[in-house]
Amino acid sequence: MRYQISGKQIDIGDALREHVETELGEAVRKYAQRPTDAQVVFSKDATEFVCEATVHLSTGLTTQASAHAFDIYESFEQCSEKIEKQMRRYKRRLKDHHKDHESPVESMIASSYILAGSDDDSQEPEPETLQPIIVAELTTKINSLSVGEAVMQMELNHASVLVFNNERHNRLNVVYKRDDGNIGWIDPS
Repeated sequence: MRYQISGKQIDIGDALREHVETELGEAVRKYAQRPTDAQVVFSKDATEFVCEATVHLSTGLTTQASAHAFDIYESFEQCSEKIEKQMRRYKRRLKDHHKDHESPVESMIASSYILAGSDDDSQEPEPETLQPIIVAELTTKINSLSVGEAVMQMELNHASVLVFNNERHNRLNVVYKRDDGNIGWIDPS
């Protein structure tokens, strides 16, 4: 597994780097057969250290967690426990789910845009050709997943919506959390 361990305006020593690789590697290998890479970022807010971790698996699954603590090692331990808890919760679905696949899950690259919000309280007249302002343009990976895997991925990432390529018929689909707490699925024909 590849590790990318960094710190925002703090120095990450070799001891912490080795600790992260050992502990996170053990936690992930318990529940996943093919981890590909992990990013761990440490930062410090006013009084606490913050650890943010993201683990990518070759099955297309991504888990994310963050934790705050007064000690940098403790922040990592809490973050690692959250990752392990997420993977334990989905162990049955993760284990051997893709054993028939010899290669990693297929994915495609798409552009993602962040648009500026509008002030509804504004009294200014709206122009006739209302065009939103693009604040940021990102590249996003869209994985080929089943609907069940997409829902699991959305829950693990604590996201409210997920766009994925449905592996059954190779078309783009969307799963989203509804206001009533249920999951919605959009499958355009």
